[in-house]
Amino acid sequence: MGLIEEYQIIAERIPKHVAVIMDGNGRWAKKQGIMRILGHQSAVKAVRETVEAASEIGVQFLTLYAFSTENWQRPQEEVNALMELLVSTLNKELKTLNDNHICLKTIGNIHELPLKCQKELDYVIHSTKKNQRMNLILALSYGSRQDILNGINHYLKNHHPFNELNENSFRALLSTKELPDPDLLIRTSGEYRISNFLLWEIAYTELYFTETLWPDFRKKDFMMAIKDYQKRERRFGKTSEQIQSDSI
Repeated sequence: MGLIEEYQIIAERIPKHVAVIMDGNGRWAKKQGIMRILGHQSAVKAVRETVEAASEIGVQFLTLYAFSTENWQRPQEEVNALMELLVSTLNKELKTLNDNHICLKTIGNIHELPLKCQKELDYVIHSTKKNQRMNLILALSYGSRQDILNGINHYLKNHHPFNELNENSFRALLSTKELPDPDLLIRTSGEYRISNFLLWEIAYTELYFTETLWPDFRKKDFMMAIKDYQKRERRFGKTSEQIQSDSI
């Protein structure tokens, strides 16, 4: 039995794009009485199960908030360990990505990552670029405010008049320009914040918060978020009457 049948998911209402703020690794490690980096290592299984579940049910875009611009302020030892974990995980998961026809992409200031990470990312991105079942986007050294400012600075450098700037032309300046806006944003660990993630893009995104710490997040947790999403009526600023009229 597949996940759609097991969790009675409506196949026609699968969100096209799901974004995830993966939070709680440090608190999980503290509860276990172990080092923080071991919490990050334990979170790899949560990533794998989330990617597998999303791919199986037909999500087309899955964006994971893997490392924010603010995360550079963490202790250098932890940052170094996270970068090593990123490289080792990419190495281990390449075959799985190809076997499941998943294409890897990134958003963020990738040039700020260690050269070893950049090379590994380039290799995996190139090796998976023809895969078409699902796009897995890693947000690395990413911050939405910085992304917006980068776009504006790029616009100013090209001397475009501001009166020519509209939502569509501005969107083209963002690192997410090739992605549809998320339909669903999941945040783990019981925090109710967006944390500088996709601020422009989530204007009408459905938000789902769970108390589960990220290392404990499994396929069933992902499917519960999907079920919750499917119970909602997405209005995009419209009234219920307008939505019913549009569907006629």
